[in-house]
Amino acid sequence: MNIILLEDGQTFLPIGDRRAEHIIKVLRLGEGDSFRGGIRNSCFLDCKVEKIDGKGITFSSEKGQDGSHLFPLTMILAQVRPICMRRMLRELASMGLSHLVLTRSDLGEKSYAQAGLYTEGLWRDIVDDGVMQSGFTGVMDVSFAGGVEDAVSSCGDGVRLLFDNVAGASGVFDVETGSEGAVVAIGPERGWSDRERKVFLDAGFLPVLLGKRILRTETAAVAAASAVLGKMRLI
Repeated sequence: MNIILLEDGQTFLPIGDRRAEHIIKVLRLGEGDSFRGGIRNSCFLDCKVEKIDGKGITFSSEKGQDGSHLFPLTMILAQVRPICMRRMLRELASMGLSHLVLTRSDLGEKSYAQAGLYTEGLWRDIVDDGVMQSGFTGVMDVSFAGGVEDAVSSCGDGVRLLFDNVAGASGVFDVETGSEGAVVAIGPERGWSDRERKVFLDAGFLPVLLGKRILRTETAAVAAASAVLGKMRLI
């Protein structure tokens, strides 16, 4: 954790909270020591440990500059195996995407949507972990879609790119993106169906390639986000 993400007005972390464990066991801080915090989707905090006891950590804080900046990049991502999705949620949140739309897909395993990662809300802590890794306070918005039609209707404005080894004609680095905003779509392990490709193309998505190699979804998602943010001159 490069920042401890907190709620506005929060002054206490109970023992057992992963943030408290990080402060005590990783940072090895004691009373009087300082750590870097931040209010979710708001400013940085200069925090000072006031007391550590069997109940938890009491701290004070002073507000600093805004740290909530996120990049104008939305990703439509087909649901994959939960163990892979955990890694993607953490990495994409740390990269500063503004919006992630997780969608069911024709060729994806339907049971993934019922995984505890989603039904028990475990994804929220994973996203927070990615944000705390980044050292900023902006938290990527995550929404869920029943299919690509719903996903497309929920995404924002900007250039639309469909990363697809079947329909892709141009390399992503040959496409003009500008810096105002972009939407990228990444398919499941088995790829998008022909029906889904048509939905994307009809919605104005340009089919592009990351290269000739077929990548795992978790690799393609991070690589695509990096490539597009680079093209947008945002990283």
